[in-house]
Amino acid sequence: MSWKVPRLIPRSAPIILLILTLAAASGFAAVSHFVSRYNANQQARGRKLYAQGQSDIQVGRYEDTIAAFRAALSCDPTNSQYQLSLARALRDSNDPRRLDEAESYLLDLWQRTPQDAAINLALARVEAHRGDVENATRYYHNAMYGVWDSDPDGNRNRARIELIKFLLQRNARAQADSELIALAASLPPDPNAHLQAAQLFEQAQDYSGALAQYEQVLRIDPSNSEALAGAGETAYRPGNYTVAQRYLRMAVDHNPEDSASRQLLASTDLVLGANPFHSHISDAERNRRITAAFAQAEDRLDHCALQSGVDLKATNNLPSSSALPGLQARWLLTQPDLKLLRSPAETDLPDAIMDIVFQIEQQTAATCGPPEGLDLALLLISKKREAASQ
Repeated sequence: MSWKVPRLIPRSAPIILLILTLAAASGFAAVSHFVSRYNANQQARGRKLYAQGQSDIQVGRYEDTIAAFRAALSCDPTNSQYQLSLARALRDSNDPRRLDEAESYLLDLWQRTPQDAAINLALARVEAHRGDVENATRYYHNAMYGVWDSDPDGNRNRARIELIKFLLQRNARAQADSELIALAASLPPDPNAHLQAAQLFEQAQDYSGALAQYEQVLRIDPSNSEALAGAGETAYRPGNYTVAQRYLRMAVDHNPEDSASRQLLASTDLVLGANPFHSHISDAERNRRITAAFAQAEDRLDHCALQSGVDLKATNNLPSSSALPGLQARWLLTQPDLKLLRSPAETDLPDAIMDIVFQIEQQTAATCGPPEGLDLALLLISKKREAASQ
C-alpha cells in the first residue's frame, strides 16, 4: 500500500516556512501579551501597596510601611520612587540596625543620579541619624546645590536650616556659624524667614546676628510683636541695654500680655538707672549711684550671711570657711572713702568702691543664688561693664 500526500497540504518549502513563521509570531505575540498583562498587573499591585505604605506612614506604623514598600518594590524593581520611599522608611524607623540597608538603597540611587537633591538630602539624614558631622555636611551641601524638581531656592534654604539645627545639636559651633552667615545672605524678604533665622542665631548664642535678623523683620513689619520682643532680648543678653530698653518698651506697648519682655524691661531700667559708669550722667548723679550701690551691697551681704548661717561680726570665722566675712571687712575699710567721692583728686576712687560692690554681688550670687531687683542690676553691670557703659 502506498501513501499519498493529500492535495490540501502544500508541498512548497517557502509556504511551509511562512506558515511556521506565522505560527511562531502568533505564539510570541501571545507570550508578549501575557507578559505585558502580568507586568501591568504587577505594577498595579505595586501602586496599591505603595499607597497602603503611604497611609501607614502617616500614622507612624513603620513596620507595616516597610513591608508595604518592600512588596511594592518587588512588584516594580526599577521604580526609583519606591526605592527612595523604602530607604526613607528604614531610616526613620528609629532602628539603627536598618540604617545600613537604607544607605545601600540610597547609594544605588545616588550612583544613577548623583546630582539629585532629594537623594542627597535622604543620605544626609542617614548620616545625621548616625551623628556623622562630616558626611552629613557633605550630603547636605550636595542637596543644597543639587537639582530640585521644584522651588530650588526654598528647598536649598530648608536644607541649610536643617543642617544648621543638626550642627547646633552636635555642638559644631564653628560650622554652624558659617552656615548661618550663608543663610542670612540668601533669605528672601519674608518676615517669617528672618524670624526663623534670628532664632537659629540665638541658639548659636550669636546675639548680634540674631538682633540683625530681628531688625530685618521690623524693617518689613515694624509692629511685629515677636520681632520686637526678640530684638529686646538679644540686645539684653550681651549687655546692650540702651538698645534693649528701646525694643522691650515697644514690645510691651504692642503686647501688654508679654510678661517676659516686661520683666526684662524692668531689669534693663534698673541697670540703666543704677550704672554709675554711664557716660551721659553728671558727677553728682554718678556719686549718688555709687553711694546707693554701696549701701545695697551691704544689705545683700547681710541677708546672704544670715541665709548661710555666717556671723559677719564673729572673730573666729576661719578664712576658708566663707568669703563673706572677708568681704564685710573690705566693705568696712572702704566705707569712709565715700566722703572723698567729691574730691577731684580721687579719680580712681569710684572704680575702687564699685570693685567692692561687684565682688560682693558676685560672691553672694555664688553663695546664695541669683539675686533680684537692684542686686541683679549690679551683678549684670559687673559682668557687662563695658557693654553697659555704651
